[in-house]
Amino acid sequence: MAQQKKPNTMWGGHFSKAPDQIMQEINASISFDKNLYKEDIKGSIAHSKMLAKQNIITQTEAEEIAKGLNHIEGEIDSGIFQFSEALEDIHMNIESRLKEIIGDVAGKLHTARSRNDQVITDFRLFVRTTNNQIISLITGLINSLIKKAESNIDTILPGYTHLQVAQPVSLAHHFMAYVEMLGRDISRFEDSNNRLDESPLGVAALAGTSFPIDRDFTANELGFSKPTENSLDTVSDRDFALDLLSNSSICMSHLSRLSEEIVLWMSQSFKFITLSDAYTTGSSIMPQKRNPDAAELIRGKTGRVYGNLITLLTVMKALPLAYSKDLQEDKEPVFDSSNTIIIALKVASAMVDDMKINDDNMLNATNTGFITATDLADYLVREFKIPFRNAHHITGKIVKLAEEKKCGLDEIKLEELQKIEPKINNDIYQILKTENSLNTRSSYGGTSPKTVTEAIIRAKNKYNN
Repeated sequence: MAQQKKPNTMWGGHFSKAPDQIMQEINASISFDKNLYKEDIKGSIAHSKMLAKQNIITQTEAEEIAKGLNHIEGEIDSGIFQFSEALEDIHMNIESRLKEIIGDVAGKLHTARSRNDQVITDFRLFVRTTNNQIISLITGLINSLIKKAESNIDTILPGYTHLQVAQPVSLAHHFMAYVEMLGRDISRFEDSNNRLDESPLGVAALAGTSFPIDRDFTANELGFSKPTENSLDTVSDRDFALDLLSNSSICMSHLSRLSEEIVLWMSQSFKFITLSDAYTTGSSIMPQKRNPDAAELIRGKTGRVYGNLITLLTVMKALPLAYSKDLQEDKEPVFDSSNTIIIALKVASAMVDDMKINDDNMLNATNTGFITATDLADYLVREFKIPFRNAHHITGKIVKLAEEKKCGLDEIKLEELQKIEPKINNDIYQILKTENSLNTRSSYGGTSPKTVTEAIIRAKNKYNN
């Protein structure tokens, strides 16, 4: 006769049989929440110190618990700790091992807390650390972009709308656009940290505890500004995780846009930039190929991060208060998105640093698309007080003439221009120079070398370049 499995001793005396194997498989989370071991140990040490301070356990017991927990952390760090699926999660794995090391005193650690407040504390600590790591990496990418911008203030390329040649811009101005995007990303991660800056520890399962605990003490020990206000909300709240996933999704959209431009600029149609062998790959059949795979992978992984946000939003959308086992599904999307955005930021920074600018090709590309047409219209308004709509119409006629003649605007003879608008004089040929167009865009936030230089100085001061 097969020996009957014993129930999980952590569940107490109510259960007389062990769960079925398939139930054990779906119920266990140790395969992924073991990533929280450092946070779990940190929270447990803070909790045991508070219990001793409040005379709920003795100081000796608290020291014994802390010593045992530190020993377990060393075992996990060194890779010798044996994780058990039967013990479900990181909390019970650690508590079980603690009992093996220090005996029944380990059972006192769980006084005045539940796995519900334990896991949310671990998770908040993890997300806060991750937010700070992401902020640091975004700042690094910003500084790489600023450095690249600083050396390309006078590099001119076409600015595009609808991916059609529009107006000339400084390459520095183009890079600084991404600095603005990424700066907003930093602010979102910082805001998220401000919102999660409350300690869940001590709300127990859902209703608080009857023990005389000091939640302010544990909040301070764990680096939170204060305890959470409502026990029901606390154990069921995953807004901070959604913040991380949402912020990561928006940031990845910015990295994907940058990656898309790298892919375009590296193509034979553009030839604006070159990446070294370090960030490109070859073809198994076409020896001439240099593929921007690093950029393409960032672009591709963006959808993965979006999917993780939708996963957790869907988990949360219909949960009644307070805790439900559905919330076990909160960690894998966060771990996956965290790993993804961290590697994406590292690779993006490396590609920007590695990028070689082909400035001649960029400048040559401004010779297409009648890129100074708007400057011509502005000239008519500024010099002759022609209403802009009329100037726009006049310029359109001149562009049509250039198309018919298959030449640039600055190649049309003056007498031909004057047939369309008699007031035009020789000054127009200076206006139509690409370099002059760039210099005139000097309004705040514009692309002139002067305004771009000022923007770079402000950004360097802000991001400590």
